[in-house]
Amino acid sequence: MRNEGLGSWPARRARKTPHRTALVHGDTTWTYAHLHERTIRLAHALRARGVRRGDRIAYLGPNHPSYLETLFAAGTLGAVFVPLNIRLAGPEIAFQLADSGTKALVYGAQYAGLVAGLPGDTHVRAYVEVGAEYEAELAGAATEAIDEPVAPDDTCIIMYTSGTTGRPKGAMLTHANLTWNAVNVLVDTDLIADERALVSAPLFHTAGLNMLTLPVLLKGGTCVLVAAFDPQATFDLIERHRITFMFGVPTMFEQIARHPRWPTADLSSLRILTCGGSPVPTAMIAAYQERGLTFLQGYGMTEASPGTLFLDAEHAVRKAGSAGVPHFFSDVRVVRPDMAPVDVGETGEVVIRGPHVMPGYWGLPEETAASFTDGWFRSGDAARVDEDGYVFIVDRIKDMIISGGENIYPAEIEDLLLAHPGIAECAVIGVPDDKWGEVPRAVVVPREGVALDPDEVLASLSGRLAKYKIPKSVVLADELPRTASGKLLKSRVRTRYGKSQGSS
Repeated sequence: MRNEGLGSWPARRARKTPHRTALVHGDTTWTYAHLHERTIRLAHALRARGVRRGDRIAYLGPNHPSYLETLFAAGTLGAVFVPLNIRLAGPEIAFQLADSGTKALVYGAQYAGLVAGLPGDTHVRAYVEVGAEYEAELAGAATEAIDEPVAPDDTCIIMYTSGTTGRPKGAMLTHANLTWNAVNVLVDTDLIADERALVSAPLFHTAGLNMLTLPVLLKGGTCVLVAAFDPQATFDLIERHRITFMFGVPTMFEQIARHPRWPTADLSSLRILTCGGSPVPTAMIAAYQERGLTFLQGYGMTEASPGTLFLDAEHAVRKAGSAGVPHFFSDVRVVRPDMAPVDVGETGEVVIRGPHVMPGYWGLPEETAASFTDGWFRSGDAARVDEDGYVFIVDRIKDMIISGGENIYPAEIEDLLLAHPGIAECAVIGVPDDKWGEVPRAVVVPREGVALDPDEVLASLSGRLAKYKIPKSVVLADELPRTASGKLLKSRVRTRYGKSQGSS
């Protein structure tokens, strides 16, 4: 087998455990043999449509077995997979298709209208709609092996970053990047072959795919795919499928913990809960610990495939709030602007090196060069390191507020605000101030049925934060803008609330 990439995984798994269940979707199951056969058929069908080595194949749709079949089929052909965020608008989808030069687009039937409205200059020449058309393509395709050589350093995926600032950039992740990331997860999470993972985080984002789904499939476990996260359905699925492993962003786990079924649901099968995407509030960690469940927190980014730091179960309580230490095959430093390591407790920038770090951004050599220094990828995230080497992510460096010469990291304030019983969500931003240059402002979403008093909110922080860190104003909001992965869009919060009058 000359394919050393992800495209060979279904074949390699099928020869080891052909009859084990790989995927569950609704009432349908796919064995590894079934997944392998369908992947080969789809690869032949796409090749018949003109797709060749190096071409880009995009997928637009919610979590579904056809997503993974398309990913593996692309890898079988030596083509490049481009996952598209279903929450993007038509022009944003069109940009990513054009930017990547996508040749074939596989899409869910519910997006037929959006696809029909795409401009004609996107380079897409082959369209396949999931459903009857997709199944007909597979039924009429060949099943013999495709012997396309694929090297570990070939690009496997172009995954666009969230685009929290400016236009999204396509991180080029190689087959080796994704494989080493999966190995890191296997080493640090102790996955077993009987793992049953609930995949409700979107596969078009790096964590749902690379920190959960691919490692489980590599190990030979089962992935239960659901189109979208719903807290009520999550309890049903955990009980029905005896789920052992799930990943979520903090907002997902928050909704679960606030659900009426939380105190009585049967969660005894759960073995691994991993959480990432944004800082995990300490109050939520405590709520899960009280339920006998331990969070395995991590920190990562699309450009690192994404796993970078990981806090294991042994240290989850003692080092609560930390993102942990580097994954086994990761190297991480926290450095000053001159790349010198920071002292214990000093804040610096997280830089990463390892076999899971991307070679660069698609078609952006200057941005790629600016993102690396001496082989280290510069994350743009601020952190400090304790005396045991555990890393605490402080905030995005660009989100830092400088007030009267003092550095203020919003995440520290947000963590305390989220412990307030009347606050569901919050964001702290800097607003102009004649005296101090800028001062913090809290934008908070009250819990349902709660009438928040801004003065009381500010008073709750007194004595818990230095005076200069306490926001000078509070703005009440109905909701906060977020990406599909749950990340707060601070740039939009600043645009919307950065100049409005707050209550202080």
